[in-house]
Amino acid sequence: MNARNIPNLQESVLAALELFSKNQPPRLNLKQFNFPLIVGSGNAYNTALVIFGGQAAIICNESNFKKTIDGYEKLIKNKIIQQAIIISASGEKDSVWEIKLAKKNNLKTILLTCSPQSTAAQLADQTLTYQKLPEPYTYNVSTYLGIILSTTQEDSKKIKKFITSLKLPKNFSQYQAYSFILPDELSAIAPMLEIKRNELFGPHLSLRACSFGEARHARFVHPWDKELIISLGKNKYFGDPKHRWEIKIPNQVQAGLIMSLTYYLIGKIQEAKPAYFKKNIAKFCQIGPRPYGSKKPFPIIVK
Repeated sequence: MNARNIPNLQESVLAALELFSKNQPPRLNLKQFNFPLIVGSGNAYNTALVIFGGQAAIICNESNFKKTIDGYEKLIKNKIIQQAIIISASGEKDSVWEIKLAKKNNLKTILLTCSPQSTAAQLADQTLTYQKLPEPYTYNVSTYLGIILSTTQEDSKKIKKFITSLKLPKNFSQYQAYSFILPDELSAIAPMLEIKRNELFGPHLSLRACSFGEARHARFVHPWDKELIISLGKNKYFGDPKHRWEIKIPNQVQAGLIMSLTYYLIGKIQEAKPAYFKKNIAKFCQIGPRPYGSKKPFPIIVK
C-alpha cells in the first residue's frame, strides 16, 4: 500500500469498533490475578495502567523490568508475587526476553497478545489471544482497545454511535494546538494521547493531554486563542473561554469509550492537517530500528 493511502487514525478506530461489535473480546477477569508484576512497552504499558489501575499490582516497562524484579526479589521468593503478566500485541520484541527473565525467577507468565504464533506465545505459561486488524505501523488501535474492552465489556456499537454523533466546532481545523482534559479516574489514557502526538505530528503540532486533577497544576497558565481545549466534562477554568469544547459524557464512563473518543478526535485533527505521518512513515520504516531478531524493516501496514 502507498503510504499516502493509509487510513487516518479515526478510520482505524471505527474499523476496530466494527470488529469488536461483531466479535466481542474474551472476558478478562482481573480477580484471577493476585498482586501481579506487569510489563509492557509504549502503549502496552499505558494499557496496563488503565486496566490494572484499580487493584494491587506492580506495573513497569522494558527499561525498568529487570530492576523491578531485583527490587522485589524477597516478595518473589516468598511467593507473595507469583505472576508476571506481559502485554505485547506482537508477542515479539521485548516480550521475549521479559518472559524468559520472569520464568528464570519462577514467576508464572501470562501473555496478553494478538499473535498466538509469536515467539513469546511459545514461551509463556499461559497466553490470552485477542483479535486485531491490519493497521499502519505504530497505530495499535484494535490491539490495545481489544484488551481494554475485554476488561470493561463495553458495547462497541454504542461507543461508535456516540463518537460519530459528535459535531466538531466549525473552526476545528483552524487551531494550531489542541489539549484534552480527561476524567481523573481515566488519567492513564493521557499518556496514550501523548504517544499519538509524537507518532502523528512530532514537532509540527501541539497536542497535550491530562486529567482534570493534573490540569489544576499550572497546565493552562498561558491561554491562547489558537488552542482548542477539549474537555470530557465541564470545564470551568482551563484555556481561553471562547476556545473550549465541552463534551458531555455518560456518568459511568469507561476506558473503552474514552480511548475511542480521543483517538477518533486525534484522527480528525490528523485529517485536517498536512499529512506529516503519511509523508514520513515509509522512510522511517526503512531506516528506523528493525524488529528484534530480524534484518527486515517494519512494514507500513502491520497485519
